[in-house]
Amino acid sequence: MPLSQESSRGNASGYEIVYASREFRTLRRRLGSFVVPATVLFLGWYFLYVLTATFAPGFMRTSVFGYVNAGLCFGATQFVAVFAITMGYRRWARRNLDPMSQRLRQRLETGRKR
Repeated sequence: MPLSQESSRGNASGYEIVYASREFRTLRRRLGSFVVPATVLFLGWYFLYVLTATFAPGFMRTSVFGYVNAGLCFGATQFVAVFAITMGYRRWARRNLDPMSQRLRQRLETGRKR
């Protein structure tokens, strides 16, 4: 029996009802609207780094200052990108996910079915 039919009959647990709800689907869609583009951009940046190191080693050896070369700078920006994505996600989630997830949590804790 599909979950939506179970939910309408009252046989489903609170978690199953929340999982089948429109609010939960919206929450998942909102999460995907940040995670998918951020992942694609980061992986693209990472593979650009790997491909540049593989096919343009002369560029990666270019000295920026002292013993610091372009490859080292390029690699360090990977860490910067991770922290930027993390901070951006944290801010974005507080505005776009947390209010909706709080409503779903309250619904579970109070035992409301709809």
